[in-house]
Amino acid sequence: MRIDGHTRIIAHIGEPTASFKAPLIYNPYFASIGLNAAVVPMGVRAADFATALPAIFRFTNVHGALITMPHKVPVVALLDEASTAVKVAGSCNAVLVRPDGSIKGDMFDGEGFVRGLRRKGCRIADASALVVGAGGVGSAIAAALAAAGVRRLALNDIDAAAMDGLAARILAHFPALEVAAGSSDPAGHDIVVNATPLGMRPGDPLPIDPSRLRPDAFVGEVVMSSEITPFLAAARAQGCRTQIGLDMLFEMIPAYLEFFGFPSATPETLRRVAGLGREAA
Repeated sequence: MRIDGHTRIIAHIGEPTASFKAPLIYNPYFASIGLNAAVVPMGVRAADFATALPAIFRFTNVHGALITMPHKVPVVALLDEASTAVKVAGSCNAVLVRPDGSIKGDMFDGEGFVRGLRRKGCRIADASALVVGAGGVGSAIAAALAAAGVRRLALNDIDAAAMDGLAARILAHFPALEVAAGSSDPAGHDIVVNATPLGMRPGDPLPIDPSRLRPDAFVGEVVMSSEITPFLAAARAQGCRTQIGLDMLFEMIPAYLEFFGFPSATPETLRRVAGLGREAA
């Protein structure tokens, strides 16, 4: 991979940087198509972020940034323009530096999740969906499902204030949508999403009672530390189709590429050039 004075830099900003996966996917893809661009990890502590981001964006060869924890929420206050997804989710994971120096933000966690569902043949329009977890990723998925045309959206989180706030933001932008908050019962829902961290650690309780899942429901997961989490295994035992957490990552990268004005790619191409193979779905 060549890096020179013409290279367009995408800063990957977060802390800690040791777990960053994006450079391992984007950079091989850029090299495979001869694009002179690079994703560069930049460790920025939470206390430094408000001053570091404007400074980084003054570098003339910085094209934009991938924003990860713990900065997805604080970055929203620094944007000149925010997408509807950012306004509903209250967080942002992609920032583009425009020619006039202003910055535009978007959120692609939810878009990646929805693209994955569509690729697997899941019907979203007029469906009933349950999202358990109203944090950053859960809010983004809820926003994307609303934008994709679900008929009914149920939300649940142990943090009632976060859950109710998300419900209010969704209704503000999608007033015709039926929104319910408070129950994690998946019975009757076509799409069920675990957007909580439950499943990352051995012994975690299941986020949803799998015995209440409809066999024809589509069940999605955001946990990436394990391909088939106990929850997904239980959903498959019920006969449900499923989407693993890593699928969301690979499905959102084409949306990122389009946002940055780069040539897009299929998830299969990205997996191949990154040497990661095709993940189970």
